[in-house]
Amino acid sequence: MSFAVAKEVTVEIQSPGTGPPVTASHRYQSHVTLYISNADGTKTPSGWSTRQSDGAARDAPFAFQPGVGLIEGWSEGVLKMNEGERSWLGVPSEKGYGARSMGSQGGGGFWIPANSDLLFDIEILGKEGGARAATKQDL
Repeated sequence: MSFAVAKEVTVEIQSPGTGPPVTASHRYQSHVTLYISNADGTKTPSGWSTRQSDGAARDAPFAFQPGVGLIEGWSEGVLKMNEGERSWLGVPSEKGYGARSMGSQGGGGFWIPANSDLLFDIEILGKEGGARAATKQDL
């Protein structure tokens, strides 16, 4: 699978969710793996994941509320998703970290170079404190 570099936030569904749409009025639990989207359409792992299967020490869902302490592109993208959905969320640099690099290059942990387009593999597990939303695999 290759990913084109875009200037708008994109959402490509991997597995549809059966839950309600994500809204800015709730906090959600998610599993996320972050990649750098390269100009040639390939992706490079950033070193940040909440999934054990993608290199995390253990599954450790990430809690968030759209519009609160997040990059613009994350909030814009997740508001196009439903609970239980797993999607590729493409975020252009301008709606990500822009000219700022993040993390520690070569020092372990994650690294996001300045001006990077981002690609999140994100699954919305459900509202924080609520039941997990059903996914296609559950049906």
